[in-house]
Amino acid sequence: MTKLNCLQLDRLTKRYRNAEVDSLKDVSFSIYKGEKFGIPNGAGKTTLISILCGILPQTSGKYSFYRDNKELRPFDIKQCLGFVPQEYAFYEELTPVQNMNYFGALYNLSKQDIKTRTDEIFAVLGLCKIANKKVKIFSGGMKRRMNLAIGILHKPEMLFLDEPTVGSDVQSKHAMIEYLKKINQEGTTIVYSSHLMAEAESLCDRIAFINQGKLIVCDHISELLQKHKAPDLETLFIQLTGAEYFDVYEQI
Repeated sequence: MTKLNCLQLDRLTKRYRNAEVDSLKDVSFSIYKGEKFGIPNGAGKTTLISILCGILPQTSGKYSFYRDNKELRPFDIKQCLGFVPQEYAFYEELTPVQNMNYFGALYNLSKQDIKTRTDEIFAVLGLCKIANKKVKIFSGGMKRRMNLAIGILHKPEMLFLDEPTVGSDVQSKHAMIEYLKKINQEGTTIVYSSHLMAEAESLCDRIAFINQGKLIVCDHISELLQKHKAPDLETLFIQLTGAEYFDVYEQI
């Protein structure tokens, strides 16, 4: 079966002002419609996702989004993307319902659509009983679930997640991962970034290793593990990049 391109990167490069080296260097790969695509570990992944979500400009290179193999216009891209950032992206003085109403209005959703989607998402993510309490009193896991709820409110065709479970309890991680699998089965393309290799391995089909801003490898997880005779992704990453520390950091 022919794979439909969803996103194409062509020699994407980013160097921050006054930086001596590139944070991304000539990164090229494709993501296909309906995939669960992982970008685990490695310096450069947050910068990459920020560029693809329109938060940062690239220094050079190009990236293109597609629907049915037709390149999307910038306005259409914003409508079809969802983003769950590493930082909390909601108003802590508001309740979950108030946050969903606010962000739903930004997505141009009707009041009825917002209510229907809110009820559906809260039921799955276990937020119903606290839907009218201020978010500032929530645990880290509850806040992570709230972050996810906002990112998927408008039913995005492609969802980017940057460390979505960091600081979460086991139940919250399980609820989020299972819901991501569910919406992926329903057609949402998932792009998942996490420093937790086991988490990426359990969720994703293909992965791209980016280390020191350069693409090391991009392929199906099972094929990579078999090819390099590695028992898991963490071992594979160390095999491909080395175990020593690097004096680098991401500037976002």
